[in-house]
Amino acid sequence: MTRPLDGYDAVLLDLDGTVMRGAQPVAEAPDVVNELRQAGRVVQFMTNNASRAPEEVARQLATLGLPADPEDILTSGQVAASLLASLLPAGSAVLVVGTAALVTAVESVGLQPVHLASDQPAAVVQGHSPETGWAQLSEACLAIRGGAKWVACNVDRTLPTERGLLPGNGAMVAALRAATDREPAVAGKPARSMLDTAVERIGLQHPLVVGDRVDTDIAGARAAGLDALLVLSGVSDPVDTLAAPPEQRPTYLGADLRVLRGSLDETRIQPRPGWRVEFDQATGDLLLSSDGSSSDPLDAVRTLCAVWWGEHSGPVQVRPCDDAAAKALEAVGLA
Repeated sequence: MTRPLDGYDAVLLDLDGTVMRGAQPVAEAPDVVNELRQAGRVVQFMTNNASRAPEEVARQLATLGLPADPEDILTSGQVAASLLASLLPAGSAVLVVGTAALVTAVESVGLQPVHLASDQPAAVVQGHSPETGWAQLSEACLAIRGGAKWVACNVDRTLPTERGLLPGNGAMVAALRAATDREPAVAGKPARSMLDTAVERIGLQHPLVVGDRVDTDIAGARAAGLDALLVLSGVSDPVDTLAAPPEQRPTYLGADLRVLRGSLDETRIQPRPGWRVEFDQATGDLLLSSDGSSSDPLDAVRTLCAVWWGEHSGPVQVRPCDDAAAKALEAVGLA
């Protein structure tokens, strides 16, 4: 029997929506990660959330029962700072829209953080902060319009929390896009630089990427040529997954990290036993049928994706052909 993670020497693990939602852990996620480590697997955490320094993230993980060193954590703020250092002369002024953690990241690469457009910054770096408002965006707008380079730590439109989905850094980036008619360089996922940095850190060549967003986690993995597991514990759902373009399609699909306790082959996106999918040429719909031998609605989703992705892309309507198929579609939000 295939053992969990056979063929992979490490796990590159997203945090928000995958391991935790706000201050709360996703179901059994800390236990699963600890089990992976005890089994000798290397785990590197990657987060697009630039609001906290690695030391802060490590402390939060410890409160969830998941000990971690700062070196185990890579943030988009660190990647953004490295990108700026490669673009600017040492000592250049950088207008920071973000938290103190992002300020520290900028300082650590020999650049000078500032907060006003009148300081003549050579660049603007923008990361998530719950304190960002009109005043901060206005300074950034003036600097960008004045010719400053613009680096966004990430463009996640939403942030999964214990209260639900809240505005993410991408929502604030969208405001500056509208105000400047400019497009930022993006440091975090889906940019492959973040994945490349993580792979270089661990020194291993065959990691599995695990995350909850097709447009960042999975797209980043695909850009870096890595296999990916999408978990449905955060942002992306089966509707997003089925409609995903080729560059955002995961290798595996699971409800949450608990699937890592079993064989990954059981979560691979391919036709699964018990389900049949046909394409209705007349309507353009997918027709889902069950033979009654499978009770896993996610196996239905895996089969739907395998068939739809074979020759098609984008949103599609799915119609059940029997009661079991109807119940499966309702369970995963595809009814």
